[in-house]
Amino acid sequence: MFNIKALNEWNNEEVEGLFIGLYEGEKNNSGIVEEIDTALGGNLKQMLKDNRFDGKAKEIFSFHTLGQLKAKKVYVVGLGKKSEANDEQLRSVFASLSKALHADQLQHTGIILDSFSNGEEDYEQLSFLLGEAIELTSYKVADYKEKSNVVEKNLEGVTLFTNEEEASLLEELQAGRVYGSGTNLARALVNTPGNLMTPTDLAQTAKDIAERHGMEIDILEREDMEKLGMGALLAVAQGTEQPPKMIVLKYQGKKEWNDVLAFVGKGLTFDSGGISIKPSLNMHEMKMDMGGAAAVLGAMEIIGQMKPEANVLAVIPSTENLLNGLAMKPGDVITSLSGKTIEVRNTDAEGRLILADGVTYAKHLGADYIVDVATLTGAVIIALGEYTTGAVTNNEEFMEKLLYSAYESGEWVWRLPSFEPYRKMLKTSDVADLNNSPGRPGGSITAGLFVGEFAGETPWVHLDIAGTAWTSKGTETGPKGGTGAMARTLANLAEQFNPNQQ
Repeated sequence: MFNIKALNEWNNEEVEGLFIGLYEGEKNNSGIVEEIDTALGGNLKQMLKDNRFDGKAKEIFSFHTLGQLKAKKVYVVGLGKKSEANDEQLRSVFASLSKALHADQLQHTGIILDSFSNGEEDYEQLSFLLGEAIELTSYKVADYKEKSNVVEKNLEGVTLFTNEEEASLLEELQAGRVYGSGTNLARALVNTPGNLMTPTDLAQTAKDIAERHGMEIDILEREDMEKLGMGALLAVAQGTEQPPKMIVLKYQGKKEWNDVLAFVGKGLTFDSGGISIKPSLNMHEMKMDMGGAAAVLGAMEIIGQMKPEANVLAVIPSTENLLNGLAMKPGDVITSLSGKTIEVRNTDAEGRLILADGVTYAKHLGADYIVDVATLTGAVIIALGEYTTGAVTNNEEFMEKLLYSAYESGEWVWRLPSFEPYRKMLKTSDVADLNNSPGRPGGSITAGLFVGEFAGETPWVHLDIAGTAWTSKGTETGPKGGTGAMARTLANLAEQFNPNQQ
């Protein structure tokens, strides 16, 4: 896919498209604009002037070279103001570049990497962001419509022109591509219709990942859960004929199985709300309620390829939440794997129930640090919209590590409070240890803290991706639907994880 050539060879390569960056208000970048302008007989600068192209971020001006260059077409990409250049802006710029590349179905492309630098950026980071953007923008939602005979052209090769060292840049390009592909896997899982993505199908995806990367895998069936006493997961699973699964993946990157980082993902492959049934409007989107599981599996796919020196445990409790004659009812009291009893006040607050057993089982398997990720509450969408993931924690140091990983991954996370009055709201049942739905006020916080009851003293972070796992319209890097939110953050956390480092 990627290869690198010296900067001065930019006009020796026959490519369908050649991309150069131009900062706002500047007439030249690294001399490249001048070189291309000279090769085109002074026409480049004139065309930019005639089209009033001044380099605003994400603007793209393209033109055919009519045989005057080896490249059939040149794309000038606006980089915005050089003084404002940062990773977030570059992500947007590279997303625009990549979308143009895919939209025009370019198979062989050249990119003058040095023209995208403001003189301060790390070229390895530039390469990573570019590789990630090219992969992310390649994703398309699978549909089941009758297919036409038109065959789309796919990108086959990208040549970067730069004076920087080849080996390290190729490594970062590939790493970015891996992070993008893991995110795309998560997107694909979320977008798959519920009848084609059952708990059994989700377990098969985990098996495929384990087989590809030599990970250990264990799938608990209903009988196993009954023997262990996973009453919370089983209670939710009562309402569906699809067999529930407790999916466990282990990646061991260290000699000893210690300092285990656990990812627990909510795997509700379809959520009707149960007896507390949801409104019918947009219920078809509830195939996305396994977004937490998808993020975890996407992260494990990345981890399997990047092979960090860390021990990572993935635990995914999975079922559907439907309603039949056996479905759990408001007022039921269930006993979780931990032994804590729960009064079910709302059957649509089922995600925290299955996560309760998932977190407890992760601890049984040796988890020293836990991140649970779930499309848990509508309240977090009211608070933070579709843009930011809400977080709750019992350990500030661990939270800071996750926030740094989210920042590096370009994913926004906001820490919610976890003061004692919120915890007391969970203890308002007259008949059980916990109430699964203590009311609307602080709903995202109390839902997260409910899961935290099962983490106990183990350092733990809860990520509520109900808003960020699904987008109602296309984004810079992908179409509407599943986003793959938090797959990159979790993988980055695993790559950098050093519990002894402050």
